[in-house]
Amino acid sequence: MRLTNVAHLRLPFGRLWGYDVTVGERGAALPVSFDQGRHVGAGDRAGSWMALSFRLRGPVERDRLAAAWMTVVARHGTLRSAFSPGPGPGDTPELHAVDLTPGVWVEHEIGPGQAVNDALREVLDAACSPYRAPSHRLCVLETADGPTVVIGADHAHVDMWSMLVIVRDLLAALNPGEASPGTGTERPTVPAFAEHTRALEDRPAAPDDVRGRWAEILAACGDVMPRFPLPLGDVASEQPERVEVRDVLDVDDTAAISARARELGVSTLALVVAAMTEVTRDLAGQPLRAVFPVHSRTPTPASGATWHDSVGWFITNAVIESPDPDPQACAAAVKEAVRLGSWPLADVLAPWGGMPAAPGMFAISWLDLRRLPVRVDSVGLEAQYVGAAIRTDGVMLWFVLDDSGLHLRCRYPDTHEARRNVGGWLDALAALLRSR
Repeated sequence: MRLTNVAHLRLPFGRLWGYDVTVGERGAALPVSFDQGRHVGAGDRAGSWMALSFRLRGPVERDRLAAAWMTVVARHGTLRSAFSPGPGPGDTPELHAVDLTPGVWVEHEIGPGQAVNDALREVLDAACSPYRAPSHRLCVLETADGPTVVIGADHAHVDMWSMLVIVRDLLAALNPGEASPGTGTERPTVPAFAEHTRALEDRPAAPDDVRGRWAEILAACGDVMPRFPLPLGDVASEQPERVEVRDVLDVDDTAAISARARELGVSTLALVVAAMTEVTRDLAGQPLRAVFPVHSRTPTPASGATWHDSVGWFITNAVIESPDPDPQACAAAVKEAVRLGSWPLADVLAPWGGMPAAPGMFAISWLDLRRLPVRVDSVGLEAQYVGAAIRTDGVMLWFVLDDSGLHLRCRYPDTHEARRNVGGWLDALAALLRSR
């Protein structure tokens, strides 16, 4: 699946429509997860969303598309919730259920000389900000070759896995006769993300060795979250972003590196971490240290609930430290990072007053679509993961591995130093992976 952002998104020219649902009364209060509180607490702003675009094979009436969308919204509780600011300055935002019913389609005019991408970005920036109710938007570009659908949502309610669930369920609702087992047509609802947040709150506190390891890694980074190991220039304030989208390995090369990983008894991720570790050691003389998001869709022991078919922000942050490029050592570093992210973070990070973010923060995200229990025909749909356009002071690296190869997207501050250093780091990483 193509991994891109809204400035690089491949879109046809056509009429751009957005679906306005009807918003009713706010209902019961819902728990707010640690990451939701951080994200939404930063306030309403452009670029807090993620999206997925795909093409349908033939014409679809807008009313039929809207009805399918309302089926998806009815199935996933987080899409029927909305945030509001806390009662006082600095208070955690509040989250409530909200009643959503069918609404109307609104055409968004694409101005003379305006790129389709820019028009879409304006729509999603406005509709998918943290305090909108709801903070998601169904859009469609109508062309003679059929519609291109774009679904965007504020990150507080979705992750990349969730976007696949949404698309799968929308297609199942559009074509119920073609639905396969597990597409969501057999049951109207799935466990809501709010249930997951409650389950996390009920987990025991992290053991002392986990707390100690967090403290060791953060201390090595100056008591802040890990930062990119090379100079980025002046990032005391956020800078315009530079986004690089690269297809690192093709199908054959990906098969080869995956086969090599199996021979060594490690994951493909461990081999990629090994390459990043070697590049970081060679260019910066430091271990690889980074924020390392891990998913939290593990079954809940108390309820037996599983979250594979749910929509929400099922991601928690860990940190990874990898000083040794040996694949076995890197596999151990990945395993440790997953464990560090498996405990309630509000408690773990309390000694630092919450997540101690700092300019230059470096994060690495990994998603192997081949291993997910949720699948869509990304090639036939021409599906694209879409990131927003923002200003930034840190480096965020996303990897997506699918049946077409290994792809990456990297966002960093667009300074001369960051272009040279992050770009050089990416060049060296791609060259090393291809050589293997």
